[in-house]
Amino acid sequence: MEGFQAFLTATPVFALFILCVLYAIGEFVGTYTKAWIPSVFVIAILFLVGYWTVLPKDIVKIGGLGAPLGGIVAIMVIIVHMGTAISLKELGKQWRIILICLAGLAGMIALCLALGFVNVIDFNYIIAGLPPLTGGIVAATMMQAAAQAVGLEKVAVLAICMYVCQGFAGYPLTAIMLKKEGNRLLGAYRSGAVTDPGTEGKIDEENGNLVAEEETPKKKLFPSVPDKYYSVTYSLATICLIATLCIVVSNWTKTFLGPYAINAAVLGLIFGIIATELGFLRKNILVQNGCFNFIMFVVMIFIFNGLSGATPALLAEILGPMVLIIVVGVAGMIILSYLASKVLKISPYIGIAASLTALYGFPPNYVLTDECASALAKTKEEKQFLMDEMLPQMIIGGFVTVTITSVIIASLFIPLLVP
Repeated sequence: MEGFQAFLTATPVFALFILCVLYAIGEFVGTYTKAWIPSVFVIAILFLVGYWTVLPKDIVKIGGLGAPLGGIVAIMVIIVHMGTAISLKELGKQWRIILICLAGLAGMIALCLALGFVNVIDFNYIIAGLPPLTGGIVAATMMQAAAQAVGLEKVAVLAICMYVCQGFAGYPLTAIMLKKEGNRLLGAYRSGAVTDPGTEGKIDEENGNLVAEEETPKKKLFPSVPDKYYSVTYSLATICLIATLCIVVSNWTKTFLGPYAINAAVLGLIFGIIATELGFLRKNILVQNGCFNFIMFVVMIFIFNGLSGATPALLAEILGPMVLIIVVGVAGMIILSYLASKVLKISPYIGIAASLTALYGFPPNYVLTDECASALAKTKEEKQFLMDEMLPQMIIGGFVTVTITSVIIASLFIPLLVP
């Protein structure tokens, strides 16, 4: 084992090869099982077993994916990209689903915080676990880094494990809600009570973005750069400039807001949206320039590097609190989503399903909807009807929870960690 580790240390390219193989295995399992066994879960298990046996603790650094590339650089690039992927027009059309998702997140947070206030669970566990539970990788990264910065190693590991395991609660519950909603819609469709209205937007199946149909191009502040000059490096330069501006502004707010300064990640979303609307950044910029999958790979590997300190004893210690946070949080989400759906006169089934996207995001939200539509529909027309009716809400739910709100929640919770 020592010889293998020494070889890895002396051969960074082989270390990167190992990281790629671990990631590829996880992707294969996730694709083969249609996300029922999430790739992130498989990769996390492989990293844990590797760290407990043959992998050196610093293999990510040896392979060249450690900080700052895997940390602040990749994270800020991804977050600004998220801002370029948001369609404000489609968000506006789905305002009721957005309110239901926000209500669900509020229920999750309220019920989990109650556990901390009555000392059922260590308050730091709740503070670090909730942002990943309300969203995805960015929130998990933020809480992991914040916990490590104040010396809370167990709390940092819990944040990662929450991100890895939360989908197992979300998948079956979402499948149940979507099937109930699908049967309700098909009943009305087959009886002639409703017809297929189609959808004014379309789904980009590569990245799950809900985009509006093409309109007459609007004049923007920044003129469009011709495609032949819009190289990969040029596009990366524009996104890095916006990310740098976010960091500078965030540091400036620290001078008068202290620990409650506006987090650079929150600014990344906002500035990404603004820069896209002004024409400085292109829509879905990392997807267009072909860098999205690589940057996500770097971020994910950096995240799993946090498991290097996760001993079996430590995992056993945090397992109970983690499961309890997930159960209580999901219960609070379902209750508030149901009540909000009733008030806003939306089917509680799709309201709850859209809120549950916080537990997994894209692509599972697309896969679950597609599988439900395929299982229930008897014709291609019926399947298209179900997809048109349910998929926009599911995609918007993922945007609101995973892409937007979880980052904001993480930035607000970071100052609450107690060393």
